[in-house]
Amino acid sequence: MAYLLYSISFCALVVGTILYLTRNYWLHLLPGQSHLYGGLSGSFAGDIEAGLSSSTFDLNANVEGGDGRAGLDDEAKAQILAIMKKRRMRFDEARRVYMEQRFSANGIGADGRPKDPKFVSFS
Repeated sequence: MAYLLYSISFCALVVGTILYLTRNYWLHLLPGQSHLYGGLSGSFAGDIEAGLSSSTFDLNANVEGGDGRAGLDDEAKAQILAIMKKRRMRFDEARRVYMEQRFSANGIGADGRPKDPKFVSFS
C-alpha cells in the first residue's frame, strides 16, 4: 500500500513539474485567465496601472489635468503589452521596438529617414 502511495505522489510531482515548466505554452488556453499586465482599459489611469507609463512617457499629467480622452490607442497598447510580455522588456524598450516595427512596415528606417532610394534630403 505504501508503494502505491509513493508512486502516485511521485507521478503527481513529475506531472506538476512538467505543467509548471510548460505553462507558457498552455496557460493562455484556459478560460478566464488574466494576463500579466491585465486587461486594456479606456483611460489614462488604467494605462498607468497596466504599466504603460514611465519617466520618459509620463501619463500622470494627463490624469492630474483631468484629461477626458479615452487613453492610448487600444491596438498599440495590445501590441506593446505583447512585446513586454514576450521579450520581457520594460515599457520604454517595448515602445521603441513597436515604433521600429511600425517604421519598417511603412518604409522608414530605424533612424527615421525613408528607405526610398529616390529620397533626396538637403540639410
